[in-house]
Amino acid sequence: MFLDLLTRRNPALIEAAILLHQNGKLPTNCYVLDLDTVEDNARVFAENANALGLKTFAMTKQVGRHSGFCQAVMRGGIPRAVAVDMACAVACERAGLKVGHLGHLVQIPRNEADLAATHIAPDYWTVFNDDKADEAATAAHRAGRDQALMARIQTTDDIFYRGHEGGFDAAAILDVADRMDARDGAHFAGITTFPALLFDQDTRKVRPTPNLSTLNRAAEALAKAGRSGIEINAPGTTSSAVLPALAEAGATQCEPGNGLHGTTPLHAVEDLPERPAVAYLTEVSHSHADRAYCFGGGLYIDPVFPEYDVQAIVGRDPSQTTRRSVEIPDSQSIDYYGMIDSAGPSAPQAGDSVVFGFRGQAFVTRAYVAGISGIASGAPTVTTIENIFGQREAWPDLR
Repeated sequence: MFLDLLTRRNPALIEAAILLHQNGKLPTNCYVLDLDTVEDNARVFAENANALGLKTFAMTKQVGRHSGFCQAVMRGGIPRAVAVDMACAVACERAGLKVGHLGHLVQIPRNEADLAATHIAPDYWTVFNDDKADEAATAAHRAGRDQALMARIQTTDDIFYRGHEGGFDAAAILDVADRMDARDGAHFAGITTFPALLFDQDTRKVRPTPNLSTLNRAAEALAKAGRSGIEINAPGTTSSAVLPALAEAGATQCEPGNGLHGTTPLHAVEDLPERPAVAYLTEVSHSHADRAYCFGGGLYIDPVFPEYDVQAIVGRDPSQTTRRSVEIPDSQSIDYYGMIDSAGPSAPQAGDSVVFGFRGQAFVTRAYVAGISGIASGAPTVTTIENIFGQREAWPDLR
């Protein structure tokens, strides 16, 4: 879905990936990041968000919490991260990107609350219920801190991805806020949900979900009760193009993830200010019948679109590549290989580079993640090769 976009708006990333791979500088099964473009995208986003008074927290999970990505978004003007889980929080802190928001989408395990309070010390910590609020407040109190807590709220008509459900009853937000304020080590800071925005396949636009209305009603109730300065965190399908709508809806915080590397669904149908900055790189292993088999490991395509004809650029010389359809294993299978259509001239050969442009989620794969700098200047250089936890790999020496 995003290969057209990548080919049109950042072909130099494809060329650099192939050249560096063929020269032995990049591993197979690797998400490749154009760090200069990430920095540019972050700058565009930060400038727009700052102008609207929105706090920005960068999501890093989609690109495996890569340290170079973290540093690029900081250079672009985004000083804080949102951590999807504790692994994200640790990786961001290690890279120097402080955690602004923790606990959303994934709550903090009980025995990791002290680690979160002491070593992560997030600006905001989201909890789904009183038990989690107790754990966060107790850990913060032990650490000598007063933790700002965000209440994840929900009501009957709200929309959640399956397995993401949970949160306080939105109708009881005043009591929830009072209970949080009564705890030693914590205070009520605001409300959040996910997703507040979603891409509509029919209209090809980003639309608010019922969750955003739930946030609005809760914010109004809090304001009528005399609570001011409430933070309203409204993530989901976030690019610079949706920031005015978020600000108008009363949001005070936004959390770009795919927007920072140009792969939100809206990027696939409109040319937005952020350019595509990520590709998935692998290589041909062998052929069988009318298919060439490429190594997998990172062939997880985020299912934001209905099924489509997945394609890849195949070749060893960026000036002599072919574009071919690829069948990848379904979600019930392990992606050991992808199967490339070999019909026609210039059939793929073992060792050929294979470059995909899809919307991935590197952190749920077994892929490497590599940063490249200098693409725009024509001198691409690999910075670091890391695993999905943002830890440097000694590739190709894996001892």
